[in-house]
Amino acid sequence: MADRAGRAKPYLALGLMSGTSRDGIDAALVRTDGRHFVEPGETLFLPYDSAFRAQLAQAVEKARLYGMEAAADLRDVEKSLTDFHAKAVDALIEKAVLNPEAIDLIGFHGHTVYHAPQQQLTWQLGDGQALCDTTGIAVVGDFRSNDVAQGGEGAPLAPAYHKARLSNDDRCCPAVVLNIGGVSNVTWIGADEEPLLSFDCGPGNALIDDWILAETGYAFDEGGKIAGAGDVDENIVLQLMSDSFFMQNPPKSLDRDAFASEGVRGLSTEDGAATLTAFTLEAIKAAQEHFPRPPQCWYVTGGGRFNETLMDGLRQQLHGHVTTVESLGWNGDFLEAEAFAYLAVRSVENLPLSWPGTTGVSKPVTGGQLFRPRLK
Repeated sequence: MADRAGRAKPYLALGLMSGTSRDGIDAALVRTDGRHFVEPGETLFLPYDSAFRAQLAQAVEKARLYGMEAAADLRDVEKSLTDFHAKAVDALIEKAVLNPEAIDLIGFHGHTVYHAPQQQLTWQLGDGQALCDTTGIAVVGDFRSNDVAQGGEGAPLAPAYHKARLSNDDRCCPAVVLNIGGVSNVTWIGADEEPLLSFDCGPGNALIDDWILAETGYAFDEGGKIAGAGDVDENIVLQLMSDSFFMQNPPKSLDRDAFASEGVRGLSTEDGAATLTAFTLEAIKAAQEHFPRPPQCWYVTGGGRFNETLMDGLRQQLHGHVTTVESLGWNGDFLEAEAFAYLAVRSVENLPLSWPGTTGVSKPVTGGQLFRPRLK
C-alpha cells in the first residue's frame, strides 16, 4: 500500500498471539508501514476457560507424541481455537470503538503445538481462512513455515519488531530485548549497520509453571515468592546445563517442552522452584557468550519480568543494566501480539521477516500466507 509518491502508507493491523503459557489470547492494534513507523494502539486479553486450556495442553502432548499424524484428532481443538481468536478480534474492535472495515489486516500466529525445525516442521494450530471469513478481514497466518522450508529455525520472529521499536527510542547500544515466556529468547541489537542476532536461549517460565502446577495446583509462582523461599540445588542446575542445546551456536530455537522438570523430583516445592528458576537464569546468562559485544542494557519482556526472584538474579549476574521494557514506554504484556501485527504488514509488503542472524536462513526471507474473505 503506497501513496502517489511510492512511499509506504501505514496499515492498521491487528495482531493475535496465543503463547506457550496457554492462558489466553493477546490482541493488539498497531498502525505501521512495516518498516520504521510504528504506532501501538488499543490492546485486549481474552482468557481461555480451564476446560479449553486442558484441551490445548492435550493437543500439544498429542502433537509431541505423534507429530502431523495427530492432525485429524486436533481439528476440533483447532476450530475452537480459531473461534476464540474471532471473539478476541470482535472484542478488541469494540473496545477500540472501530468499524471492522477500518482494520486492514489481522496477523494470526495461531498456537504452536509442535516445533522441530531439524525435521523442517513447525506446526501452529489455527485456521486462517476460517478466521478471515468469520471476521471479514484479510488475515496473514502461517508465519514460520517458509523460514523452516528455507533451512531456518522458524523462531524467533519478533526481532524485526524489536529493532523497529528501538530505532524510534533513545536507547543503549548494544541492547538486548529478553523475552521470558514459556521459552526465553534474546534479540541483540547493535548499531544500525550491524546485523541482528536472535535466538532461543533456554527455558523461561515453562518448567517453573509446570512444577508449581503439579506441586500446588497454582498456575505459576506469583512474584517468584515460592522460589525465593527455597534453596538451589547447584548439582541439578549443572546437570541441566550439560544439555547439548547449550553447546550449539546460534541461531537456534526450542520447543516449549524441550526440557522437563523431572530433574527436581524429590525436592521440596520451594527448592524445586528455586532450582528451576536458577536453571532459567543460568541459560540466559550463558547466552551472553554468543553476543558480538556485551550489551549496555537488557530490556525484559514476557511474563518472567514479574518474577522478582528471577529479575533479581538477572540484575546480579548479567552484564549491563537490566530493566523492563516498560522503561521504554512499551507494553510488555502485548509486545508479541504487536509484533505479529507488524509482521503481517511486512508479509504483504514482501519484506523479510527473518535473517541469517535471527533464524539461520542463508539470506533474508519473507513469510506468511495471506487469506482473503471468500465470496458468499
